[in-house]
Amino acid sequence: MINIPKSLIEIRTEILSGKLSCKKLVESYLENIEEQKDLNVFITLFKEDALKQAEEVDEKFRNGTAGKLAGAVISVKDVISVKGRRLTCGSRMLNDFTAVYSATAVERLMNEDAIIIGKVNCDEFAMGSSNENSYFGPVKNPLDKTRVPGGSSGGSAVSVASNMCLLSLGSETGGSIRQPASFCGITGLKATYGRISRYGLVAFASSFDSIGIFGNNSYDIASLLEVISGYDERDSTSSAEEVRNYPVESEKSFNPGEIKIGYAREYFEEGLDPEIREGILSQIENLKSKGFTVKEISLPHTKYVIQSYYILTSAEASSNLSRYDGVRYGYRSEKPGTLEDMYVNTRSEGFGQEVKRRIMLGTYVLSAGYYDAYYRKGQKVRRLIMNDFENAFKEVDFIISPTTPNTAFKLGEKIEDPLAMYLNDIYTASVNLAGIPAISVPAGNTKEKLPFGIQIMGRKFDEEGLLKMWKEIDMKV
Repeated sequence: MINIPKSLIEIRTEILSGKLSCKKLVESYLENIEEQKDLNVFITLFKEDALKQAEEVDEKFRNGTAGKLAGAVISVKDVISVKGRRLTCGSRMLNDFTAVYSATAVERLMNEDAIIIGKVNCDEFAMGSSNENSYFGPVKNPLDKTRVPGGSSGGSAVSVASNMCLLSLGSETGGSIRQPASFCGITGLKATYGRISRYGLVAFASSFDSIGIFGNNSYDIASLLEVISGYDERDSTSSAEEVRNYPVESEKSFNPGEIKIGYAREYFEEGLDPEIREGILSQIENLKSKGFTVKEISLPHTKYVIQSYYILTSAEASSNLSRYDGVRYGYRSEKPGTLEDMYVNTRSEGFGQEVKRRIMLGTYVLSAGYYDAYYRKGQKVRRLIMNDFENAFKEVDFIISPTTPNTAFKLGEKIEDPLAMYLNDIYTASVNLAGIPAISVPAGNTKEKLPFGIQIMGRKFDEEGLLKMWKEIDMKV
């Protein structure tokens, strides 16, 4: 097996020099996948198609027509549609469902000669913070197989962290890219809401959901971001904001004296692991030593983030998941009975416990007697949280915080305690409520040698700023 290069530039350089071929690259990734199958990462592996596509890309390299992402081997979270392939969402409900079209992001990848190696495991319908809610079993953290990789995009994070592919497409609704990136010691980018088309992303909570990217270096993530960003007429929420040349922009450096960075006091209060607090504060001192202005700020409505987030996303989930009823497509219960029995049995058998919990919570907060008390109030709080960020970005250019309050926890440790599980989103969900971009970058390791991330938040559509700030974070601090 070859020593697989860890960046797209290295891969393309070796291919162009004749030291490597796309086919050999894919074969090596497939060997890694086979050797680490106990991590339970892939739901569907595109072995034959990936090898065939690799041969086609090799031919394009030879004749000089290779696309921007030629040489990039990518996994895709199994809530994102790839035409003609299973689209399970980690659920029994869609176990045998085959996608009839590809997501816009997937189409754009393929048009630039990226090779998709397979669909990866995730929490059922992207609902979870540990990847333990999948119908196909939990994904394991490659750094410690007794621990979770984070969720819901745990399979995506592990596929990159364990060198099964170069990059991965994930999705997040409240931190499902940044949190597993932190737990697995890699980088995860959540772009501005509307920056990347949601067409072909199975809906959990439509006003929160975003497709995002896992990778190991800023150039690779920037290259992928440039390709999949931009307006899509098939997604009414996609933005027509100009797509920047992210690979070029990400390689530029800031003049530290011109940049102000804020850290919110609310993100360093009770509940944060002391080692993570110390590590993030060390990063703050490092930024100061480079000449950046760093100041304490306040995001006063942070204490309401979890309540607001789970009320609103559960309400949207209960609406979005009503389509899975055993009539139109997907799983149908075989138990005899009336039409109503079929509905009840299908949804009882087809959905897992966490999905059912959120559907019931969402239905409750949308019901006639409770709509004003919960859902409407949750929307008002969301507006206040958005205002907090808008006011903060009048004072500073970026906001930094821990990505998670703790490192990766043990498999089974929190699965019976939904509230403890939900609190893993305490530093990430506010970004989704506000619709701003954020990135989690490796920031250090604890004494147990478990990684933790630093989160960098930016103004809407300033993804290139986040990628440039990434270079200022020092893993040696």
